[in-house]
Amino acid sequence: MIKNSYVYGPVPSRRLGLSLGINIIPPKTCTLNCIYCQCGRTTKMTLTRQSFFPIHEILNKVRDAVKGRKIDFLTFSGEGEPTLNKDIGKLIRRLKTEFNLPVAVITNSTLLSDPKVRQDLYPADLVVPSLDAADQSTFRRVNRCHARLRVENIITGLKTFRRYYRGKIWLELMLVKGINDTPKHLIKLRRLAYEIKPDRVHLNTVVRPPAEKFARPLSEDDLTQILALFGPETEIASPTRQKHRQPLHQGDEEMIMAIVQNRPVTEEDLLAGTGIAPEKLKAILQNLVKRNKIKKVNFLNKSFYEPCQGK
Repeated sequence: MIKNSYVYGPVPSRRLGLSLGINIIPPKTCTLNCIYCQCGRTTKMTLTRQSFFPIHEILNKVRDAVKGRKIDFLTFSGEGEPTLNKDIGKLIRRLKTEFNLPVAVITNSTLLSDPKVRQDLYPADLVVPSLDAADQSTFRRVNRCHARLRVENIITGLKTFRRYYRGKIWLELMLVKGINDTPKHLIKLRRLAYEIKPDRVHLNTVVRPPAEKFARPLSEDDLTQILALFGPETEIASPTRQKHRQPLHQGDEEMIMAIVQNRPVTEEDLLAGTGIAPEKLKAILQNLVKRNKIKKVNFLNKSFYEPCQGK
């Protein structure tokens, strides 16, 4: 199943405006099994790239989704690692040619050591790679990586990609309390960020229900101190409300389900992104919960909606 989901405002550190998120791999097909992942645990861990869906089917889904909408970015993102799709380079070029819109790719960086993957991403306007660990032991703890992955190869791949890539790079660091936030480790990450030379560095932490309950966020004070350590061109990523409210052209319930399936969201997230009247949205959410389509979970004193198992 190909899922097209609108990635609305509360996308930590992405700051991509109104963005059509394109999932081009089956859910939770990934190279990592990160403890903080808002999409839950990885069900298929692999390093093997393949074609998951016919290119024409993906393009047709995008054509249907963009009709009548103002889109800032076409973004490859989702519930797994998009560079596992070996057609991503062709898709980026086709999207840019047909829609004349900037293309962004959100990646966990694990395959950037592969020259073919780097070549596939060169046509993109923006790449948002992540780097959560500066050493192998921390990499295993926070990202629970595929057995054949080595963080030193990923770092080399990031540096090589930066050397030849002409677009923008926003490097994201996801920090988890007590896992990768020690002063010694942060200094290593700061040095690596300096060597990689991204256009921006985004400091992020656990803001949505994670795959593992023990994955806890850093406080705002913690992040502010780390921001001072990293210096210029660094910012704290936090969920932001979408400035654009556009009425939905698909059924409200169908679109809400697509958004919820992409990641846990609050009622405020949905209000900011969909433009549905508050009382109508509340009624739809209550109905979906009653029918066991979605469920409400609490995290950090906030209520999030996420899909019920198997929905």
